[in-house]
Amino acid sequence: MHKTKRTRRLRKTENIRRLVRETRLSVDDFVYPIFVQDGENIEHDITSMPGIKRFSIDRLAQELGEIVRLNIPAVLLFGVPGTKDETGTKSWHDDGIVQKAVRYIKQRHPSLYVITDVCFCEYTSHGHCGVIEGIGNNKEGDVDNDATLLNIQKQALSHVQAGADMVAPSGMMDGSVAAVRAALDEHKYTDIPIMAYSIKYASAFYGPFRDAAEAAPTFGDRRTYQMDPANRREGLLRASYDEWENADILMVKPTLAYLDVVAALKSETNKPVACYNVSGEYAMIKAAAANGWLDEEQAMLESLLSMKRAGADIIITYFAKQAAAVLQRKI
Repeated sequence: MHKTKRTRRLRKTENIRRLVRETRLSVDDFVYPIFVQDGENIEHDITSMPGIKRFSIDRLAQELGEIVRLNIPAVLLFGVPGTKDETGTKSWHDDGIVQKAVRYIKQRHPSLYVITDVCFCEYTSHGHCGVIEGIGNNKEGDVDNDATLLNIQKQALSHVQAGADMVAPSGMMDGSVAAVRAALDEHKYTDIPIMAYSIKYASAFYGPFRDAAEAAPTFGDRRTYQMDPANRREGLLRASYDEWENADILMVKPTLAYLDVVAALKSETNKPVACYNVSGEYAMIKAAAANGWLDEEQAMLESLLSMKRAGADIIITYFAKQAAAVLQRKI
């Protein structure tokens, strides 16, 4: 008599499922994004991202205390300046919002690992990620790659001088990793790692972030520098360039619609792979749960687990605090 091949034996009870579980989530996987804003007494709810806020520095203490209590190892800082201009000069000032926030965090929680986003969309009056070609005459031109690299160097260096532990150039300018590495090395910051936004797609899932960071472009879109969602091989090629330029960590952004890219990158590099579980992915689960269409905790953990299973070593997620609390409860 033919015997049915059995795999269900190892799913019979929770204890056996735990013993054979292949992929495990940990708070050690998480980086939590924080939005800091110029001004005082600001704790602004982001309507499209329930549970996420913009903080002025004087209102950060409770948020930081919760992050440390939950044992989340790292934060990723985004700044919202009080004033903007055509080239984003506030992004590299010593008294810039990110620079002040880095000093505040490192003074109060020196062990918390601080990563800074290095970009310009929050700082430019036009909302693009760099210097516009022919600025002054051409208000709707493309981003000037090489002119922007010079400003990226200044911004990254200013973050590190303020005390940042890692910098993350995110504007998808060609050569940004090499430019940042050169600037840091020249100033003797050879031990500061770079997390490259290596494969960043021109995605519909960034909408809530643009509300949070006040960073929507005032004209056009970002498809001349962010990647076409149809292209996987191009992304892997670009990640290889970042690796050659001495990036320490390679990132894929967004995540849920690009798990195949995360898996492919993991198979092609020995570098740590990060993924950014972006604002729209977070907002979708929150909205569906609010309508009673799915179980929020289960959907959150399942989506984060899919990122880890695909190969992500680091998960940047707005769910970090919520997931860390759940994981602690389950221990």
